[in-house]
Amino acid sequence: METISAINESGSTRWAVEALGALAHETRLAVFRLLVRAGPNGMVAGEIADHAGVAASTMSHHLATLERAGLAASQREGRLIRYRADFAAMRRLLAFLVQDCCQGAPELCVDLTGALVCATAV
Repeated sequence: METISAINESGSTRWAVEALGALAHETRLAVFRLLVRAGPNGMVAGEIADHAGVAASTMSHHLATLERAGLAASQREGRLIRYRADFAAMRRLLAFLVQDCCQGAPELCVDLTGALVCATAV
């Protein structure tokens, strides 16, 4: 996992802006959260489109946007394409968002993980 000091040294926030921009759409945010719930196995594109209630061609556009932003990765499996959330990128984005938490008083942000609820099924 990339450390916060490594994030600071990069000096560029463009990747964060691109990731947040990709998530700034209701369907893409829902799809990213769906992929996170699916875990490392991910889901095939058609299954994602069915869950989201979106046409396959439209879903293709949304998935490509998430992939370009570095939040998802795809892998071809014969005629199907499987998508997975990029958990390292998600951790990097979350770390970036809280790296300056509370003006140097990180104890104020310690309970952030306590707010997480992990779903067991998609």
